Amino acid sequence: MKLISICPSNTELLAYLGMIDHLIAVDDFSDWPESINTLPRLGPDLSIDMDKVESFKPDLVLASLSVPGMEKNIEELKKREIPHIVLDPQSLNDIANDLLLVGKACGIEERANIVHKEYLEFIVEMKKRASKVTNTPTLYWEWWPKPIFTPGRINWLTEISEIAGGANEFRDVELASVQTDWEDVLQRNPDYILLAWVGVRPEKVNKNVVLKRPDWKDLMAIKENRFSIMEEELYCRPSPRLLEGALKLGKLIHPDIYNDLQLPKWVTSV
Repeated sequence: MKLISICPSNTELLAYLGMIDHLIAVDDFSDWPESINTLPRLGPDLSIDMDKVESFKPDLVLASLSVPGMEKNIEELKKREIPHIVLDPQSLNDIANDLLLVGKACGIEERANIVHKEYLEFIVEMKKRASKVTNTPTLYWEWWPKPIFTPGRINWLTEISEIAGGANEFRDVELASVQTDWEDVLQRNPDYILLAWVGVRPEKVNKNVVLKRPDWKDLMAIKENRFSIMEEELYCRPSPRLLEGALKLGKLIHPDIYNDLQLPKWVTSV
């Protein structure tokens, strides 16, 4: 089966389903697993070269509405009658359902059912451990520094925070993404500041952008060194890799509860 993925989260989902060898091309931003690095590139996820996609004659193209602006690509896939499916994961449960949906579309239901089961079992185990937490720290996630964007309640990072024994500081805002300002963050005074700038590699994230903001020294997270750069690829993409991010977060904020927990074999074997 000839597959094309036009966003990173879909590429990662295919990897967990054991379908990476069926990929014939990917978008420019897909970067995991390493085995895809030799594949032809189709351009940035918002400007996919559809002539090139069509020339590959794929059996199936995977698109996703989790990437704002992907609608243009989807309309072009429809117009050209290129076989495709569109995912739109906003939660951990949506990702679980996508494993089954893509598995069925690729004719590998048995494999998809196994991964789906183990994916949900790991979340249950994370939740059990979170229930043992006696002190739930608040987490300020920064998605973008200027203007400041942070995830609201309707987002997988709220769930990731919860199963890791924390609480998204902006869980009170009924949005997926919240534009806020530094004064609001100061007033909230979160226990942790976690930088996961969308599309920016961790080594390119500059903490000084935050440290130069007015009154940053007043924040307890700064005073007590609870200020971290997190891997964008483990927290900002709606793929099963979020579980790896959740475990890493749990070990950061509650090492006594999560340190002995191991990722499922289907995660570590990719």
